Amino acid sequence: MKNAKRFVSLALALVMGTSVLTAATGCQSGPENASAAPVSSKADSSSGTPAAAEGKVLNIWCWNDEFQSRFNSYYPEVKTVADDKSTTTLNDGTVVKWTINPNDNNNYQNKLDEALLKQNTTADDDKIDIFLIEADYATKYTDSDYTLDVKADLGLSDQDLAQQYQYTKDIVTVDGKLKATSWQATPGLFVYRRSIAKDVLGSDDPTTVQKCLSDWDKFNAIAQKANKKGYQMLSGFDDSYRTFSNNVSAPWVDGTTVKVDPNIMEWVDQTKEYTEKGYNNKSTLWSDTWAADQGPKGKVFGFFYSTWGINFTLLGNSLATPVAEGGKEEAGNGIYGDWAVCEGSQPYYWGGTWICGAAGTDNKALVKDVMVKLTCDANIMKSITSDTQDYTNNQKAMEEIAGSDYQSAFLGGQNHIKLFATAAKKIDMSNASPYDQGLNESMQKVFHDYFNGTVDLETAKTNFEKDIKEKYPDLTEVKWPE
Repeated sequence: MKNAKRFVSLALALVMGTSVLTAATGCQSGPENASAAPVSSKADSSSGTPAAAEGKVLNIWCWNDEFQSRFNSYYPEVKTVADDKSTTTLNDGTVVKWTINPNDNNNYQNKLDEALLKQNTTADDDKIDIFLIEADYATKYTDSDYTLDVKADLGLSDQDLAQQYQYTKDIVTVDGKLKATSWQATPGLFVYRRSIAKDVLGSDDPTTVQKCLSDWDKFNAIAQKANKKGYQMLSGFDDSYRTFSNNVSAPWVDGTTVKVDPNIMEWVDQTKEYTEKGYNNKSTLWSDTWAADQGPKGKVFGFFYSTWGINFTLLGNSLATPVAEGGKEEAGNGIYGDWAVCEGSQPYYWGGTWICGAAGTDNKALVKDVMVKLTCDANIMKSITSDTQDYTNNQKAMEEIAGSDYQSAFLGGQNHIKLFATAAKKIDMSNASPYDQGLNESMQKVFHDYFNGTVDLETAKTNFEKDIKEKYPDLTEVKWPE
């Protein structure tokens, strides 16, 4: 996948499924403007030298309102936001137009691909200027001519990017060119119910709980113990998947061959055992049962979640009365405060969103300024984390919060940023590939039937092979571990 010219064929051939992040739509807002000093969006933000005349419209494409919320709340040049949020007006009069196409049935990628293929013939103020990508298909776009080099084309410096976590740069670097930048890092932790931990382990202290869950043998032993007390260790089939899939020994695809990593089959074996022994509730990711298991009546010990999952999804599911965007969280609703986090059995990550500058943009200086302010500015990064509990992509800012008296009321007063700061340093995305989203989703979907007992293991494998052949006709065979 090192040939950037292959984008057109990729756009047609890589049919990927629904994004794991589509459920994280309830973005919380911070202050109207962050504390960093504003700069002119039509100037080079490093030198202050006026740039050449640029377009009057900045077109941004994404699949939900998460980045839109971050932009409107923290980009210093925001002046007004339309009531329907379809546009944002900047201080210099530039109009930001938001195009949000949900990820369902690969909708976002399909429409983005179609628009990018027409980029050269589209009027300047209709061209895509910025578009968002996520980890599971990042290399599909970064390894193409449709994304600008963040340094050479847009002018960000090594100094601008110095505090970003290295893995967030590695995954979007192709042939030495950095093709995107992110405001967030997404290390994963194990989030558990304090009250259930006390009942099962006799303590809800994160250090104590971690000692009991520090490897899979211990984790499985606690699952058995929890089951005897009427609890499930996990909600369903997909909960531990990312801890296994993010620790594989090689990328999914070698040439045209899909190689199923032994670690993926470890997930299959564990999940089958958990299902048969009643250690899970047989739910699927994003289902009503899965969400309810995170609520006041849930009996599940814990969930594997990365940064966005805690402050968006888990928080919303835990409240008896959901908090409207911009509203105030209220302790006492549902099981607010009955959660804590520990490292869990393996380091992992889940998700992540990157900002790409689209080739052909007539707003290079503004695209650069957005990237600098929303992914490199330590003060803004610190504000986002303090306000929303999201984990941002600035090591200095995160270390400051990790070493402070910061507390999350939702997590019972715990400073979870400290654990995230440790976990973020262990992330390795060297095995990421353009096929990740589609193959991960196929593996999870097809093996649900095996876990439920409606097909045997060999049939599940055959169904996986059929499913990916439909998604990726260019992949010729599947090799399973012996």
